[in-house]
Amino acid sequence: MNNSTGNFTTSTNTRTHSIGLVECVNICSHSFSFLVGLPTHLYVAWLIMRGAGSGVALEFFILNLSIEEIGFSMYCLTSVLSKWFSFIVDFNLFLVGLIISGRPLFQCLICVERYLAVVHPVTFLKYKPLRYRVICCIAIWIIILGYCLSCMFILPSHTIVYLWFLSVQFSLFFSIQLFCLVAVLRALKQSGPGERGRERGEENHMKRRAFYLILITTVTMVITYVPYCIAGFFTIVTNQLIDAQWFSGWLLYVLGGFVQPVLYLHRAGKLSCLL
Repeated sequence: MNNSTGNFTTSTNTRTHSIGLVECVNICSHSFSFLVGLPTHLYVAWLIMRGAGSGVALEFFILNLSIEEIGFSMYCLTSVLSKWFSFIVDFNLFLVGLIISGRPLFQCLICVERYLAVVHPVTFLKYKPLRYRVICCIAIWIIILGYCLSCMFILPSHTIVYLWFLSVQFSLFFSIQLFCLVAVLRALKQSGPGERGRERGEENHMKRRAFYLILITTVTMVITYVPYCIAGFFTIVTNQLIDAQWFSGWLLYVLGGFVQPVLYLHRAGKLSCLL
């Protein structure tokens, strides 16, 4: 019995030390995301509203994605502060709904937009005016609000439901983006009838840009969410919540938030100025 007690004590001390180390690195990653991510996304939003790049209308989805990422930066701040100020916990849970739904929804919307521009250009031109993009974004923000409220009231007592929902959500968004990727790739290999060499080259360049954007977005989504899904299924099967497994997914999620800003700054010709 004494040996058993001693083994249990050693295991507990080791676990406490491990959690403390992970918690320390976790706070550092939250601080990095807030201190670097907030000014980056504010700068991108400011450039879009000033009309840099392709203008507000064509970059409206990226503008909303940047606003969502600003909310993500605020989540990182409130997540750190909630460790010392308990009254922030409910608001922090509200922001959890924003970060698990906002980014994949807007990324999916960007991929669908590029898909329509390449595969169905007539439909794209029909819905190109800004008012249609505003309607889409209003619908997305209503969905995000539903996510936020559900996380605020359901997440604390139904963690397993949240994990299943997160996995199903990833599968759905990944399927949509994969479909857009394959459709644009097929369109890239086909040439329209009666096209001249120069026109064909310009169109293929546009298709390649759309394909690479969807490819980067899809790969980023896979790298960001696959670790979360693996950790979620492991937690469901074993009924054990291990911080270290979720932390690797969190780091990838933080880094994934800088992909779209870097792509936009590169297109706007502002990346070289920052470097």
